[in-house]
Amino acid sequence: MSNRSTVTEFLLLGFSDVRELQILHVVVFLAIYLGALLGNLLIITAIALDHRLHTPMYFFLMNLSILDLGSISVTVLKSMVNSLLDTRVISYAGCVAQVFLFVNFTATDLALLTIMAYDRYVAICHPLHYERVMNRGACVHMATSAWITGIVYSALHTGNTFTLPFCQVNIINQFFCEIPQLLKLACSNSYWSEVGLLAFSMFLVLSCFVFILVSYVQIFKAVLRIPSQQGRRKAFSTCLPHLAVISLFTCTGTFAYVKPTSSSPSALGLALGVVYAVVPPSINPIIYSLRNKEIKAALKKLIVCKLFMEN
Repeated sequence: MSNRSTVTEFLLLGFSDVRELQILHVVVFLAIYLGALLGNLLIITAIALDHRLHTPMYFFLMNLSILDLGSISVTVLKSMVNSLLDTRVISYAGCVAQVFLFVNFTATDLALLTIMAYDRYVAICHPLHYERVMNRGACVHMATSAWITGIVYSALHTGNTFTLPFCQVNIINQFFCEIPQLLKLACSNSYWSEVGLLAFSMFLVLSCFVFILVSYVQIFKAVLRIPSQQGRRKAFSTCLPHLAVISLFTCTGTFAYVKPTSSSPSALGLALGVVYAVVPPSINPIIYSLRNKEIKAALKKLIVCKLFMEN
């Protein structure tokens, strides 16, 4: 291929060439996707319908569930369709859209998790000022800023990637379009683009991580000063799900992008892609549901009302 205009499609990495294993892949991914879809939709519905959950923490959690739904839909659905049709093709435009949407949802997710850390900090360290600081307008502005940041960040990286000429083999060694793999296909020397991408991304991730870390240091100091054991337990219970989601998001994403990109198909690379692109959106609803009494109560009320209406 001599220039970018000749690249009209890319070939994604399939999980198997054996038809039976392709069907198994579809079944497994479909089960994971339906579980993530059900879990996130239940959380969104419960928060929207239960007035007791109309607080900043649950407002941000609802946004997080929307992002998780978008993130897993972008990658998993195309992979399942390809396995069903026994193909590996994704169009050039489809690849651009997939990169833009996935990076957008992931970047917004990180921004939102950082905002949620600030929300917990204000709630525990400055409870008397909580309603004034985290009022409805402030929450909407913060959430909007997170979404806009994700869109701008994604547009910059997607534009930087697809302005490069692609004239080598158009095989992407991953089950969805990801930027590190696309940079390896560029004609021009993409070394500095890859270094710049990694450095910029790591700077943003570390900045958010440091902000979250500092916030939780202050939170733990405040919690340890609470005289009653019940009060300390209640304060910790509101923070643990958030910490678990942050740890899962940061560890899987960082490990997947820091590892050296391989020029040949790798089972490890494919597994890591599944871990950081599919697992967090599927596990997040479980983490928040199991460790949050208000969410469990709202979900129970929602299910009971649904059964009552059916009967």
